[in-house]
Amino acid sequence: MSETLKQKTARGLLWGALNNGTMQFIGLVFGIVLGRLLNPSDYGMIAMITIFTITATALQDSGFGTAIVNLDKPKDEDYNSVFWFNVLTGLFCYVILFFSAPLIARYYHHPQLVALSRYVFLSIIFSSLGVSQSAYLQKHLMVKQRAKANVAAVLVSSCVGVAMAWKGFAYWSLATQTNVYILGNVLFYWHYSHWRPTLHIDFGPVRRMFRFSCKILATTIIQQINNNILNILLGRYYSSRDAGYYNQAYQWNSKVIYLMQGMLGGVTQPVLVDLRNNSGRELAALRKLMRFTAFLSFPLLLGFGLVAKEFIVLAITAKWLASARLLQILSIGGAFLPLSTLLSSFIISQGKSGTYFVSTLVLCVVQIVTMLVIYPLGVTPMVVVITLINVVWAFVWFFLAHRLIAYSPGMFLKDIVPFALAASAVMAVTYFVTKTITTMWVLLVARILLAAVLYFVVMKVARVKILDECIAFILRR
Repeated sequence: MSETLKQKTARGLLWGALNNGTMQFIGLVFGIVLGRLLNPSDYGMIAMITIFTITATALQDSGFGTAIVNLDKPKDEDYNSVFWFNVLTGLFCYVILFFSAPLIARYYHHPQLVALSRYVFLSIIFSSLGVSQSAYLQKHLMVKQRAKANVAAVLVSSCVGVAMAWKGFAYWSLATQTNVYILGNVLFYWHYSHWRPTLHIDFGPVRRMFRFSCKILATTIIQQINNNILNILLGRYYSSRDAGYYNQAYQWNSKVIYLMQGMLGGVTQPVLVDLRNNSGRELAALRKLMRFTAFLSFPLLLGFGLVAKEFIVLAITAKWLASARLLQILSIGGAFLPLSTLLSSFIISQGKSGTYFVSTLVLCVVQIVTMLVIYPLGVTPMVVVITLINVVWAFVWFFLAHRLIAYSPGMFLKDIVPFALAASAVMAVTYFVTKTITTMWVLLVARILLAAVLYFVVMKVARVKILDECIAFILRR
């Protein structure tokens, strides 16, 4: 890896960390406020229609954002072709969903979903305007600019959402928060991007990229079904309150996962694309990214599971206690998801979108069939099983990547197992040392501090190189 690429990667990781750290902190603060102001059923109403929004958003993107980033040197006409395709497809999807809103409401037995769906689905049109701009920023590793845009958008949208919830708008506040965030993000991307669309519409570049992008599209849709399968089933076979409890746990778990994925997502694919013609340096970069991910992912997610009950009760009150129990389970699977994302990004960087699609499709089928079989057992068994499936699939992604590069099972286990064992041991020790503490806020603080100190000490004693590199980089900055 050249020095220039090293510096770009390190700077990208730094700004990715600052971006997602700031965003998740803002999300934490406003999530606490909204959790106190709103009820589980409010979150359940939004959760039930989320799958339609993200599926339509995937359709209007159609994988072309990823396809552009995967090009060695994309041209202006490539960005322009994708832009107009996204806009037209976004408008088409909105019209279809606008007239489908009564059917959606009938499926979930909630007439209120007709108006709510039509309002929420506006985000599809908004997001279509920013795909090419986002791809431009990502391709040029303009992570700092993306960070500023994301933070500004989440701050403005969160303020709007809280203000509406305070005034009693219930689930409408969550819907407006989402729309404002997406629209704000697009506007800021336009501000920072140097590229602008023209009225010369040529879909030739889109046709040339379609063979690659269509697999990304299909995979993304399947992936979103995977992520939202419990929201779909709980909204149908249980109550909106049950869907709200699960959605709250899922959202908090996702905040920590997105902290990791967002940090890596802005640099992983562009860096691996640059190195794909040099297998030795590519393997070294992939392993370092894997160790860095495991180094952070296991303590963050397992630690969050350790304090889930105290955090939920203190932050958004005991009315969400059912979410805390689900969060403890989800955090285990969450620790492996950033590893899966990194490995799947590597597979995409090799141009193997078909492999990416098939693996995601099989995962989707396994999850859907399993959930349909066990849903009568209750919510908790469903969450336990889907967590186990996600853990297993991290190893499936590895074996698929292993076929493309000389990344042996021994290397893979050496890169992740020490961090998994260290984090698990630290959390176990922390639990037993602090379990006699009865004051909840003292217990929360004690567990966070003790777990952080113990993990740091273990890493220093073990002379973990990735820790020293992180400290040295931060000190230089």
